[in-house]
Amino acid sequence: MKIVFTAKGDSWDSPMDPRFGRMDTLLLFDEEKDELKAFSNNTEGMDHGAGLQTAKKVIELKPDVIITGNGAGEKALEILKKYDLKIYIGAGDLSVKEAYKAYKNGILERQL
Repeated sequence: MKIVFTAKGDSWDSPMDPRFGRMDTLLLFDEEKDELKAFSNNTEGMDHGAGLQTAKKVIELKPDVIITGNGAGEKALEILKKYDLKIYIGAGDLSVKEAYKAYKNGILERQL
């Protein structure tokens, strides 16, 4: 299974970014390979459409699950609903490692 985290850094100890569209970093964890990879999001300077751009980047990574803080906005959700993805929210105040544990323990709320 592949999991995307909205993060403010590139490691397990990085804080989660509560934002979806304007997240700092997309962290992709491949459970089968036990591999964590970071991808810069680069949407900070955008006036509009950050959520849509981020949704497209996420889809390119082909995750099964997205873990974030506040969840994706309405327009991003429209795109993400077309794919077999699960989005979990409520991890905004956690580290990436804590968010992963919360997901595995069924603590996070499901947005999609």
